[in-house]
Amino acid sequence: MRILITNDDGINAPGLATLTAIAHEVAGPSGEVWTVAPAFEQSGVGHCISYAAPTMIAKLSDRRYAAEGSPADCVLAGLYDVMKDAKPDLILSGVNRGNNAADNTLYSGTIGAIIEAAIQGVKGIALSQFFGPENKGLDDPFEAAAKHGAATVRAILDKGIWTTDAYKVFYNVNFPPVAAADVKGMRVASQGFRENTRFGMKPDVAPNGRRFLWVTGGPQDEPTGAGTDVTANLDGYTSITPMRADLTAHDLLDDLTDRLT
Repeated sequence: MRILITNDDGINAPGLATLTAIAHEVAGPSGEVWTVAPAFEQSGVGHCISYAAPTMIAKLSDRRYAAEGSPADCVLAGLYDVMKDAKPDLILSGVNRGNNAADNTLYSGTIGAIIEAAIQGVKGIALSQFFGPENKGLDDPFEAAAKHGAATVRAILDKGIWTTDAYKVFYNVNFPPVAAADVKGMRVASQGFRENTRFGMKPDVAPNGRRFLWVTGGPQDEPTGAGTDVTANLDGYTSITPMRADLTAHDLLDDLTDRLT
């Protein structure tokens, strides 16, 4: 198996080292793991691409590249430059520092890379490590992902549903905020919504008098309802969420047609 990996935390992020080990285990001794990751952190950029500017790319070592662009740019660079002669069988993104569950998913560069994978017709899985009091202080806070990542990816590859429609399914995986030994298993879950968490802006003034705005977040430790990703994670389970990039509210089409036409 040929695997392309990327992330949004940057080429030197510890989560990417964790993903590299996962990918090598999944690819097997005769497989290949290629890395194209952002040269600098790209958290929160979603599915953006550098449409109005070129993307500089540098080879760091064999099968390892850094690109000055977004995670989606990195996927495009992998498919159409670095691996153009033999495309990957699978694209993995992560392991993100922090969860990409619930509404976090909508902002995530980690997810953005896998959206691009699906649009390009390649199987894709995003992996993120939820952080909390039980794992942030561990020697390796990515321990749960490191221990269970390869088995989770294999399970999705072997037993997951991979559609052939225009907006192909991709998968969003979040490992729970616990030590590896305390992970209870896997749960298929829908994307939740944190009722009491919103991004906002906090003003600040620099010593030189210039005014700045800092993006603020909210609490991550509130469950999001039965059967959803955050609740599964907080209960000690790895959440697996099948997703599509199709944003159409299909459940409203018939009623809206009757109302407007």
